[in-house]
Amino acid sequence: LFGVAGKVGTLDALMALSDELAKLDTFTESVMVKVYTYMATALEENDQQKLPDYTKANGKDLRTYCNSFSWDVAKFPTKLSIKEIHDIIAKNLTKIEKDFKTKSNTYNTLRSNLAQHEKKESGSLVTKNLGPLVKEEDFVIASEYLVTVCVVVHKHGYKEWEGSYWKLADFVVPGSSVKILEEGEHAIYTVTMFRKTLEAFKNNARERKFVVRDFQYSKEKIEQQKNDVNNLLKAKNKAYVPLIKWLKGNFSESFVNWVHVKALRLFTESVLRYGLPATFMTSVLEPNKKSEKKLREKLHALYANLDKSAGTEGPDMGDIPGIFMTGDYYPMFILILIRTLLKRLENFDLPVDAFFLMIVGLVQNTMDGWPLHYLFLSRLSTCSL
Repeated sequence: LFGVAGKVGTLDALMALSDELAKLDTFTESVMVKVYTYMATALEENDQQKLPDYTKANGKDLRTYCNSFSWDVAKFPTKLSIKEIHDIIAKNLTKIEKDFKTKSNTYNTLRSNLAQHEKKESGSLVTKNLGPLVKEEDFVIASEYLVTVCVVVHKHGYKEWEGSYWKLADFVVPGSSVKILEEGEHAIYTVTMFRKTLEAFKNNARERKFVVRDFQYSKEKIEQQKNDVNNLLKAKNKAYVPLIKWLKGNFSESFVNWVHVKALRLFTESVLRYGLPATFMTSVLEPNKKSEKKLREKLHALYANLDKSAGTEGPDMGDIPGIFMTGDYYPMFILILIRTLLKRLENFDLPVDAFFLMIVGLVQNTMDGWPLHYLFLSRLSTCSL
């Protein structure tokens, strides 16, 4: 079976290991989904088309890897016990998850800080950063008594502003208002006044729906903001390539480990159901979506005579969560492999591989003593990586 030949151990140990492998299956899948979804969302727009090349297993597309799967003896030596192989995979995935948290948190911080700066540069004049939009000559600089402020005025209020701004408070300099920028439905006016009247001016302007921006011109501060943005952009670009390389490599690693967990579970359950020696055959079938149910029924009818406890008609198995069968019983053993992963990925509106369901089924052929294993790949979507 896939070349799996780990040491089996006692029946009690194998039954306990079956539960542990089920948990490892779930954990491995969750790590793989995290790596995949983060990579898909972290890719820059001009790199999105490269996603199919970044989501492979040992350099192969996922379908090819699964269809040609054989046990990786170099990575998981079969001289080890199944428990030892389980522990190796668990250690691998735990490290991937830990490193993923560290790398994704670091990159998220860079992206978040950069997004905050970019947000300040966008939007309307009511909220956006004014530093890059104004000039030093628009302001009275370094005066002990006078201050120049920026006021955002809606286009329907231009006439009202120009005809009344100096009346909004005492000691506003007449003729000091200048429209320095018009964008969308708003314009920015500068106006100069004595500092002592600034608060009264703000309050009266607010009543007239004029927005006094909390902005004081500082050449040094504006330059510092530009440097901060440039430094964040450089840091993000510097981290991007190593991050994508790591995600690419560890998606492959987690997928390879995941399929090996599936093989271990199939092997373990085969031994528990059919006993030793572990002489099993494996075949791969890939029906389309519409024929999946029909294929199950045909297989059930074909092998129903091998187990008299099975129903006479093939029941609809639906989504079977995990390797153990509950409810209706088939003379085949069924395991969902890919469905949960790619159904979850669909929620992210991301491109996913074309095959969506891998079901492993065992049928014991009592005529020649060979249990036959059927591995089904059902296409549930036409989209592809």
